[in-house]
Amino acid sequence: MAIVAAGVTAALTLRPPRSSAPRTLTVATWNMCGVRQWHCEATGGPARKQRALTGLVTGSGARVVLLQEACAGDVAAVRRTLGTSWHTAFRPYLARDAAGRTAPVRCAEAAQGEAGYAILAGYPLTSVASVPAQQPTVGVRRGILCATVAEPGIRVCDAHLSPAHSDAAHPGWEFRDDQLKALAAAVPSRRTVYGGDLNVSPPGPHNPASWVWPAGPYTVQRECAQTSATSRDARPTHASGHKLDYLFTGLERTGCTVRNLNASDHSALLMRVRTG
Repeated sequence: MAIVAAGVTAALTLRPPRSSAPRTLTVATWNMCGVRQWHCEATGGPARKQRALTGLVTGSGARVVLLQEACAGDVAAVRRTLGTSWHTAFRPYLARDAAGRTAPVRCAEAAQGEAGYAILAGYPLTSVASVPAQQPTVGVRRGILCATVAEPGIRVCDAHLSPAHSDAAHPGWEFRDDQLKALAAAVPSRRTVYGGDLNVSPPGPHNPASWVWPAGPYTVQRECAQTSATSRDARPTHASGHKLDYLFTGLERTGCTVRNLNASDHSALLMRVRTG
C-alpha cells in the first residue's frame, strides 16, 4: 500500500468556541498498518509507529484513541511512555482455516506480539466487552470492542469491519451490513463515540455498497465531518483516496481533523466533542 503524502492536514471547525465552554474531549481513530505482512512494509517499523501514536496523543490532546491493525507490544509501549494514568483494552485478530481451527494473528517481530484492535485512553476503562457480529468462515476475523470511559462517562466502541471478499470459502458473502448493525445497536443514542476502520465508503449515489449502512449512523449519531442532516461528507482517510475511517457521536461536535502521521496508509481522524 502506498503511504499518504507527507504533511497533509485538513481541519474543519463546526462551531465557534464559546467563552465559558463545557468540558470537551478529543477522540481519535487510527489504523496503524502495524501488521507488516498485510502490505504494510513501506509504512515503517515499530519505533516509527510508536512515535507516531505517542505524537498523536501529545500533539493533539487526544484522550481516547481507537486503533486498528495495531500490535499489542506497540500499544503497550506507548501506554508506558504516556504514564500510569493511561489504560488500554486489546483484542487480537483471529485467523480461521478451512478445518475450523482459529489462531491469533501475530505481528512480524516477536516483541510486537499479537495483531489486533485496541482502545487507548487517558482514563480508566470499565465494562469492556466485545460485540458479537458475523465473521468470515475462512479468513481473518476482525471485530468490535466497546468500553466506558469512566471520567467523562461516555461509551466508546472501536470497530474494524471485514472488507469485501474477505471470506476465502465464500468470497461473495457480505459481512459489513451485519457488522454495522451490531455496532450501531451496541451504543446508547447520545453519550457515545464509535467508529474505526469500517472498510466501506459513505452511503451515497456513487457507492454501490450503500445498502450495508443501517439506520443510526449519520442520523441518530452524526459523523465527525458531517455538516448537515443530509450531508455525507467524505474527506479521504486512506492512501487510495477513499474515506474508510469514521467517528460517530450523539454529543455536540466542535471540531474534526484528518491528520497524516506518516506511519500508515491511513490518516488519523480526530473529533472534539462536548461532554459537559
